Amino acid sequence: MKALALLSGGLDSILAVKLILDQGIDVEAINFVTPFDLSDNDRTVEIAKRLNIPLKTMNIGKEYFKILRKPKHGFGKNMNPCIDCRIFMLKDAKKYAKKIGALFIFTGEVLDERPMSQNRKALDIIDKEAGLEGKVLRPLSARLLSETEIERKGWVDREELLAIRGKQRRPQMELAKKFRITDYPSPSGGCLLTYKEFSDKVKDLFQHKKKVSMKDVKLLKIGRHFRFGKNKIIIGRNETENKQLSNLKQPDDYAFEVSEFNGPIAILQGSKTKEAVEKTARLTVRYSDAKGEALVKFGRKKLNKTIIVSPIDEKEIEKLRIKY
Repeated sequence: MKALALLSGGLDSILAVKLILDQGIDVEAINFVTPFDLSDNDRTVEIAKRLNIPLKTMNIGKEYFKILRKPKHGFGKNMNPCIDCRIFMLKDAKKYAKKIGALFIFTGEVLDERPMSQNRKALDIIDKEAGLEGKVLRPLSARLLSETEIERKGWVDREELLAIRGKQRRPQMELAKKFRITDYPSPSGGCLLTYKEFSDKVKDLFQHKKKVSMKDVKLLKIGRHFRFGKNKIIIGRNETENKQLSNLKQPDDYAFEVSEFNGPIAILQGSKTKEAVEKTARLTVRYSDAKGEALVKFGRKKLNKTIIVSPIDEKEIEKLRIKY
């Protein structure tokens, strides 16, 4: 008998795999990677090796953006469409389970651990809309949930499953000791969409751009972001980000840098009006080592244009900073 695990690499999913392996069931795992993932995929690969189970990594790209545009079940506290995201993943997991001949799917979800997507009502909605009603096993909380088809058919022993509930992680940590699992990630990972500052940048991007690319999302993770009308301005925060901005710059973007002082690379997206160029140049000077007026070089392919400006003041910066 074979089962498919949704393995995030966190402690909950590791424990779920151990519980099913201990029932003598072969396990394969699938790990979904979104453009907004904070988890370390390399670490998840290593965890799968330690558990001695095959792992399929599935990258979710542009199709995920459709969920963000208008999630059927709405957002959480920020831009996190957790219920729709989970339905999306389970639908793909269902297809993969059929492909590898897995009889059932299981996850490391814990009842009421996450307020939006792991309450009883949400779990029922997720399973139903994924076409898996009564067919997803959650070993850590199974005895608190309705009996699944998997348990009724005797594929797993319900009495060997657990009744963990809520955000308190002490039961999981005690179980980790029992299984001699010591090297597991902290619960601080997850999804960038749960963070307000990043969610503000996502909202701004979707509001101003109909076709969002993977490059657009990569840029959201870099630098300071400002909005001037229809223009987007991104300022690097260090040498690493300066290099990343240079690599991700689109052919129509202008790049900026202060001529005689150390400082950031800046990118101007949108129409290159005189006002937009001046505003970007002033921001670039503000975050450089220049103490006052400075020469800024800018251009598309080459920085062959120049402008002399003074640094922008803090009040104006706050007006331009992207926030909702």
